[in-house]
Amino acid sequence: MKKIKVKNSGIIEIQSFDNFPDGYLAIGEARKNIPFNIKRFYFIKNLFNKKTVRGKHAHHRLEQCIFCINGKFTLELDDGENKQNILMNNPRYGVILGHMLWHDMKKFSKDCIILVVASMYYNEKDYIRNYDEFKQLAKAVK
Repeated sequence: MKKIKVKNSGIIEIQSFDNFPDGYLAIGEARKNIPFNIKRFYFIKNLFNKKTVRGKHAHHRLEQCIFCINGKFTLELDDGENKQNILMNNPRYGVILGHMLWHDMKKFSKDCIILVVASMYYNEKDYIRNYDEFKQLAKAVK
């Protein structure tokens, strides 16, 4: 996985054990390899529409870690100054989606399954869903 260049992000590696043909086990632990206490998780699957784009937002305070636990997709990150695309295709590695980091997910394989762990419970007020508003807020945070 390539080095992360955008702000408020990074790569994390979780423990994994490939016991072929008896399965693959991956383990993430809060405050060990996940850099926060986990308050919520969600997963995304059945991404059959080739034009689907997920994400399309940033957060004021929320931190998340995103994993592609099956298949592959492209994660697009934007910190307001720098943009970076990351191919997500290895369940052993996750990407930190810190606060004030716009993210889009696209180019999903049909077998793609995404797992996200989050530092906060769902709060709609924490979302920034307008890209122009995000750019203004990101500029002010510098």
